[in-house]
Amino acid sequence: MAKLNVGDKAPAFSLLSQDGKKVSLSDYKGKKLLLYFYPKADTPGCTKQACSIRDSYKELEKLDAFAIGISPDKPPKQKKFDDKYSLGFPLLSDPDNKIAKVYGAWGKKSMYGKTYEGIIRSSFVIDGQGKIVQASYKVKPLDTVPNATEVL
Repeated sequence: MAKLNVGDKAPAFSLLSQDGKKVSLSDYKGKKLLLYFYPKADTPGCTKQACSIRDSYKELEKLDAFAIGISPDKPPKQKKFDDKYSLGFPLLSDPDNKIAKVYGAWGKKSMYGKTYEGIIRSSFVIDGQGKIVQASYKVKPLDTVPNATEVL
């Protein structure tokens, strides 16, 4: 899967949130966005990542930025994750990994010597004009916010 680079136009998306509402990239036109892809709700790394974004949300707001997480989980699982950790930002369901693939956040991974395909933990900062101003692939959960605030 091709990776996105700084200056690329962010691919459009329209997915269901944990609340069953359609959320689209176009909803954020004119606003800055931290968009991140994570493998699975309520797992240790994904929880660290989501909670670090939750804990930094006021800082993101001061920078006029919003956050959205995307994973293959269905909306009810995303809702449980949001409720359990009081995340308070949209978690979108991409069950067929279609959006992850166009963002280059789907590909070969390996664990314990086995190779498989899955979500590559990735984050993107998108400016108000819909351009990628930062793309981080294989980002560490706790580096998501510091990497984003560096360019915001």
